[in-house]
This record gives sequence, C-alpha cells and structure tokens, in this order.
Amino acid sequence: MKSDVEEFMPRLLPVESCDTEEYNSNEPPRNPQEYLRQVQREASLCPDVVVAQIDPKKLKMKQSVNVSITGCLAAPQGFSPCLKWQQQQVSTFSEVRQSVNKHRQHWKSQFLDDNVVMPKMEDEDGWKRFCLGENVCLDIQLKEEDKVNPSLDYIKTGFPPFLSIVSKLNQSTISAVLEYLINWFEERDFVPQLGRWLYALLACFEKPLLPEAHSLIRQLARRCSAVRANLESKDDDRLSALNLMICIVARYFEQNDLADKE
Repeated sequence: MKSDVEEFMPRLLPVESCDTEEYNSNEPPRNPQEYLRQVQREASLCPDVVVAQIDPKKLKMKQSVNVSITGCLAAPQGFSPCLKWQQQQVSTFSEVRQSVNKHRQHWKSQFLDDNVVMPKMEDEDGWKRFCLGENVCLDIQLKEEDKVNPSLDYIKTGFPPFLSIVSKLNQSTISAVLEYLINWFEERDFVPQLGRWLYALLACFEKPLLPEAHSLIRQLARRCSAVRANLESKDDDRLSALNLMICIVARYFEQNDLADKE
C-alpha cells in the first residue's frame, strides 16, 4: 500500500509491475528489479511515524557532566616569573616551532638507529618507558657513582626527544604520548626527562588545537602550578621548568586565564 506522502513524491527509481506468481518476497532477490520491489515492500510496511519508548528513570541518572574550569594555583611569593621573562620564552618557543616545521620532512625521512624501537601509539606503558626510562618508571635508585657519570643506556635513562624521533610522530600520536606523560605526572614528581619531552611535544603540536588538546595542555599547566605551589625554595631546580610549561600553555597557546600575573 502507498502512503499519502508517497503519492506526492516523484519516483526516483521507477519499478515495473511484476507478476506476484513469479516474484516470491521470501526468497533472495534474483535481479535488480526484484531487489527494488523488496525494498519498496519493506518500506510500505513501516509506519509513517515512530514513537520511541523512553524510560524516564534512566534520564534522571546522569543529567549533568562536571567539567573542570579551574585555573592554576597561585605561585608562592617570588616564585612566578615576570612578564618580560614570559615574553622571551614565548618568542624562543615560537622560533623552535618554526625550526621544527622547517626540518621535519628532512628528519622524517631519516632512518633511526637500530636501538630506537618506538612503541605503538596505544602502548601507554611502552611510551612512558621510552620517554622517561626504566630508572624513572620503575623507581630504580641510582648509586652515587652513576649520578656523577651517568651512562648512555637510553633504555634506562629514556630516549631524548631527538628531532629524528619526534618528526616521525603524527598529531594523533603526539596527543596520545602527551596524555600518557601527563597521566604519569599527575601521580609523580617532575623530572628532567619529562620536561624535555613535554617541551618537544608542545613544539610539534599544530595549531589550531583540537578541543581534546586544549584540555590536555590545561591539565598540564594546572599540575605544574600544583607542584610549584609545594616548592620550598626559589633555588629548586624544578622551578624554572615548571614556570616554562605554564608560560607556554598560557601565553603561547592563549590560555590566558592560566597565565602568571605580575
């Protein structure tokens, strides 16, 4: 049967009438004509208006989503950088990004050393060990002589973010690795290997950022401010790196509500 709507609609695929004795709708179509007849028959059996059966109780369970829009924790007195320092860091960071973009194609085509085995994008633990090293990830305490003369065993100390490595990462992998490292940082302290990789990954981010990337870098800035707020001395080696991360996120990527104010 034809609905009233079908009566006023033009036929885009006219189908010839068929002999009901020759055409059996319970069997698979044998040719295009029979297929179109079957589609028309199924469509004619569908109601013009369908009303969904919704359980109101299920709608009351999760009506809102809490999104954190909090800013950075205020730095202790004398721990935050001046505006001039922040402007200088933004200028330097911009030059680094331009250099990375300029040389990316060259380094992307270069072969990596045999000892450089990059994890798959979804391997979170693998990327943490790759970037930070087993000593950091496994909390291995170094001996005093190892601290004075550190070895070049990148498996233990972590691979530096060489341009030959980061140039091979696409934007999805950069975002994933950044998320893995920030997740690690949420539960651990700031270490030099982490700072180097965070800086390199931010330098490789393409603008404009995707919404999830904005969320990641804001999370990073807030975590840096929380660690900074617990520092006891302005001479702490971590202070400059923490200020730099907050500055890049707030000033370069224009998350102005997170910026340190004079």
